[in-house]
Amino acid sequence: MIARIVIYLILIIVLSDLYIDIHYFRKRYHVSWWLRLLWWLPCIGMVIYTCAMASIQNFAPDNLTWLNTYLFLLGMFVGPKAIFALTSFLGSIVRKYIIRTNRNWGHYIGVLLGCFAFGVFVYGLTYGISDIRIRHVDLYFKDLPKSFEGYRVVHVSDLHLGTFDGWRSKILKAEMDSIEKQKPDLICFTGDLQNIRPEEVERMSSFIRQPMKGTVSVLGNHDYTEYIKGDKREKAAQEERLVNAERKVLGWTLLRNQNICITSPKKESIYICGTENDGKPPFPNHSDYKKATQGIAPNSFIIMLQHDPSAWKRSILPKTTAQLTLSGHTHGGQMQLFGWRPTSVRQHEDYGVYEQDGRFLNVTAGLGGLVPFRINMPNEITVITLHIKK
Repeated sequence: MIARIVIYLILIIVLSDLYIDIHYFRKRYHVSWWLRLLWWLPCIGMVIYTCAMASIQNFAPDNLTWLNTYLFLLGMFVGPKAIFALTSFLGSIVRKYIIRTNRNWGHYIGVLLGCFAFGVFVYGLTYGISDIRIRHVDLYFKDLPKSFEGYRVVHVSDLHLGTFDGWRSKILKAEMDSIEKQKPDLICFTGDLQNIRPEEVERMSSFIRQPMKGTVSVLGNHDYTEYIKGDKREKAAQEERLVNAERKVLGWTLLRNQNICITSPKKESIYICGTENDGKPPFPNHSDYKKATQGIAPNSFIIMLQHDPSAWKRSILPKTTAQLTLSGHTHGGQMQLFGWRPTSVRQHEDYGVYEQDGRFLNVTAGLGGLVPFRINMPNEITVITLHIKK
């Protein structure tokens, strides 16, 4: 994770401190060399910490405390300093070449923005990651069997259970309580149960076993062995361990390019299809839609579970007749500012309900994330009620 952007991180860490040292400690306030040395010690420590994190073979360390501590230090100290340095630098350019004033307003704006960034980060780590939203969606279909009028599906995704270890377990408990209160006819989970290893699921299973018993699920990109180093035998064992945890420990129905039929008392049926992750690089693609829909009669009503929403237009619409697709993966960007989300840059269908020719996609913001941080994009449980379009 850190290795992918290590050069950029080191530049941000060093250049912001270098700018402040040159323009303020040396030129403006003439701070003594030993005080300047004290200023540089945290920077040196962060560079060493960054290199250590980048040297980890796996995508993230097995003990996420190291990663969370690193991200905490970045957000609390490095980020505000970098914002101040950039704003001050831009202000000096404006003062010198555009407005020609003796006062660098970028300095004052930088202080305000840096303090604001500090406050936002603290909010995102505390209240933001603790907030839970129930989103209700009513969808109408012409070909929904009559017995399924008013059928309630709870759609959840992206638990990333390892993140809830420790004090955050109370957030997970609150999420499970919220799911149980919905009293759904069906719970669907669309992948990323773990962060890196299945030990997370086994350790946290007592929190989710009862409220989500009978859940129909699929795997997400984090549920494979893409993020750990090891030989094929070790990776296969890790993947099988997660599958066993879902099926035997949690009591879920895990669909791996498979489908199940749900029949009403009036002998009418709908199908739940689940495909393996169908992502664009660098995410894995193990999907097989022909296999997943095998045995389903024409004109049947199908709910498709697929972790990655980018597969909807690329694969699901052209390859299947699924009337409703449920996805996660994006976490809604884990933040939203004036309606804009970081994930919307890469993926248009990144959050909410989308429709094309009477066929729907719902992308949920998920209930967790590898990084425990959210701003204006709470942990989400979606309650979808199916209706017959008249």
